[in-house]
Amino acid sequence: MKASMIHSMSNDELNTKLDELKEQLLFLRLKHATGQQENPMVMVACKKDIARILTVLREREIAESKKA
Repeated sequence: MKASMIHSMSNDELNTKLDELKEQLLFLRLKHATGQQENPMVMVACKKDIARILTVLREREIAESKKA
């Protein structure tokens, strides 16, 4: 997921996507633990997407607190 795509999403959409990615990461970890995962880089990409979303949410939170 590209950063520009994340920046264009609303907070509600980001929170929904964050929940989906966390669930996906859980399943990827289970697959990795049982040895069924074919490509371990998928898990790394999922973690990076989660971090990007959390960063954007935090940036927006800080921006809102400065306005008030």
